[in-house]
Amino acid sequence: MHQTKKGNQWYFGRKAHVGVDSKTKIIHTAVATAANVADSTVLPDLLHGEETRVWGDQAYRGPTEVIKECAPRAQDHTHRRYRYKNGIDEEERAKNRTKSSVRSKVEHPFQVMKLKFGFVKLRYRGLKKNAHQLFVICGLVNLVLSRRKLLLATSASWQGAASPCG
Repeated sequence: MHQTKKGNQWYFGRKAHVGVDSKTKIIHTAVATAANVADSTVLPDLLHGEETRVWGDQAYRGPTEVIKECAPRAQDHTHRRYRYKNGIDEEERAKNRTKSSVRSKVEHPFQVMKLKFGFVKLRYRGLKKNAHQLFVICGLVNLVLSRRKLLLATSASWQGAASPCG
């Protein structure tokens, strides 16, 4: 566990990096790192190779070669830099806004993690214990997010089964 500074605020602890399917909102990969580890270094661990598009914020913008190597069929839709010394590139800023509409769907599992399971503050000492907690909570989040499909599937199987009364 380490500390890092963002703006004027100091943070101590860990980061939770997750790979999420943008259509189903199901978490397929989770990685826990110390707070001082850059997001772009974890990107190869988040890709499983079958992606068609990779969405991410500006923290993941650097390693486009990594995306091509780990997910060869994927298109890179990470946010690009739009602020420069002389001003703002409005065209790139508009592209980032449209990318944010898709990327915001991926933030929904974090909402479930924080509000339903209280995964806001560190509970344990040490990265390994907190990583195990993250993995368990990711599994529970997947169950919560797919509960409608699971309920429909089980009710359909119950209706299709023969009744014991004849």
